[in-house]
Formats: sequence, structure tokens, C-alpha cells
Amino acid sequence: MAKYLLLKHYRGAPDAVNNVPMAQWTPDEISAHVAYMNDFAGRLEETGEFVESQALSPEGMFVRYDGEGRPPVTDGPFAETKDVIAGWMVIDVDSRERAVELAGELSAAPGAGGKPIHEWLELRPFLGTCHTDTE
Repeated sequence: MAKYLLLKHYRGAPDAVNNVPMAQWTPDEISAHVAYMNDFAGRLEETGEFVESQALSPEGMFVRYDGEGRPPVTDGPFAETKDVIAGWMVIDVDSRERAVELAGELSAAPGAGGKPIHEWLELRPFLGTCHTDTE
């Protein structure tokens, strides 16, 4: 098994086909999207492929060490040009192909108008657990 991280972006990924910001969705559209995500995770729990997931607030900041005895330096809230992660899901699958298949399915979550978002999801293998293309 290989673990992969599926990253959903508020900002920073290429534009989705149904590119309407969630802030403009109706309450029913948001409920349908969340239900799709929960159903997807539930099916992966049944197959043993689901590890965990979380949604993230668009607020946040970067923090870094600034030297001995100095307070950390912050850069935030996020500037409009920064990539912002909306949430993530960790999956544990048998192959890269299965990870791509699941990411494609998750990309079809409904959005505005109940139509699939076709959003770009970032798919990242965990170091030391991924399958190479030759396996």
C-alpha cells in the first residue's frame, strides 16, 4: 500500500471547469458537496483506502524562526497571490493508478448548480511509501 495526499485548493491550482467560489454557492449546493465528500470517504473506509481528511479555513499565515531570543516572524494573513489549501484527504492505495482514479472521482464533487466542479486536485505521494512507475 502507498499513502497519497489529495490537496484541495482555495487558490493556487488551475481554475476548475465549474469555477464558482464556494462563498457564492447556495446552502443546498454546499450541503450536496459536503455529502459527496463524506460519501466518498465512507466508501474508501469500507475498502480500507481511507486514512483521514480535514477541511481548512482560508485564514492562516506563514511562520518562521527569526533567530535566538527573537519572536517568530509571521507573514499573513495570506496575501492574494499565495496558494491556499482548502482541505486534504490521505488515502492508502495499492498503486499510483488507483490514486489517480480516486483523485479523478473526487474532482467530480458537485459545486454551483449541482454540476461537477472538475477541480484540479494536487496528488502527492508520501516519501518512502509511493510506488514507482516501474512497479
